[in-house]
Amino acid sequence: MSTDELVLAMLGLAAVTVLTRCFFFISDREWPIPVWLQEGLRHAPLAALMAIIAPSVLMDAQGQWLQTWQDARLAAVAVAVMWFLWRRDLLGTILAGTAVMLLMRLGLGW
Repeated sequence: MSTDELVLAMLGLAAVTVLTRCFFFISDREWPIPVWLQEGLRHAPLAALMAIIAPSVLMDAQGQWLQTWQDARLAAVAVAVMWFLWRRDLLGTILAGTAVMLLMRLGLGW
């Protein structure tokens, strides 16, 4: 791409970003959100989190499925899930999973 095309592409992307982010501020009245959309948006953070975490846990660096259960990530996820079900504490969940992964990587070399 030439420099002119790159600048035009960046300006176009910036304009689309500003327009879509400010779209709801342009109107003088409040826009009603349908109930089905509210329900869908309620699950969006969990869906985004799963889209990030699941491939990181279930696949290796080359994008292949894990071939063995002896992976520190699997143990860390199991402990983190158990911690969350027990305590319902997000910070504790992160700390428990991280601690297990660190101990297994340093202690067992997984």
